[in-house]
Amino acid sequence: MSHGGGISPAYALYKRPISMLIELSPAMTRLDQQLAFILEIDKLKSILRQTPVTGPARRQENDAEHSWHIALMASLLSEYASSAIDITRVTRMLLIHDIVEIDAGDTFAYDVAGYSDKEERERLAADRLFGMLPADQAAELRVLWEEFEAFTTPESRYANALDRLQPLLLNSRTGGGSWSTHQVTRAQVLSRMEPIRTGTPELWPAVLAIVEDAFGRGWLLP
Repeated sequence: MSHGGGISPAYALYKRPISMLIELSPAMTRLDQQLAFILEIDKLKSILRQTPVTGPARRQENDAEHSWHIALMASLLSEYASSAIDITRVTRMLLIHDIVEIDAGDTFAYDVAGYSDKEERERLAADRLFGMLPADQAAELRVLWEEFEAFTTPESRYANALDRLQPLLLNSRTGGGSWSTHQVTRAQVLSRMEPIRTGTPELWPAVLAIVEDAFGRGWLLP
């Protein structure tokens, strides 16, 4: 950390508030930019989702926990992908797919009004957040984020399937979770889960079984 008894410029910047780091961006080194981004994405831990956690300590998961969970799922369930995938690319995609919610907030999956401007809010967030990085890394992560959103490659289809499967599993193990809270219907959940049929078709029968069980228990409306 110290060089010749002094403090490195990067560490000195690291100790400054994020607002000051951003203001100093024109003079920042590559490492300074990377450290600033790393500090900024710590905010993802504070973005709460509607999906509950299965443990008793608290009610909701945050975006960072969600991203970690599905990134690990990607490795465990890769044999069910509909076609050959680059698992490293999928994992990186999942780790950054919700970073934009630092600015845009989490939009509940069944919030129709919230989805009306979701795309614009998240695009602006992507501009700012990825723009904090050195140009090459900013472009690289932006491409991954846009690939996830486009849902056109085998990797993005698999990643999106896991993004839908994880909250399904958590809601089904917490007495209906956000489904019950927001009076979600069986049809809404099945529509939301459709990417699983495309990205991991072998898992679709399990999805149907989970949904029907939740419906039978009264956790989903007709």
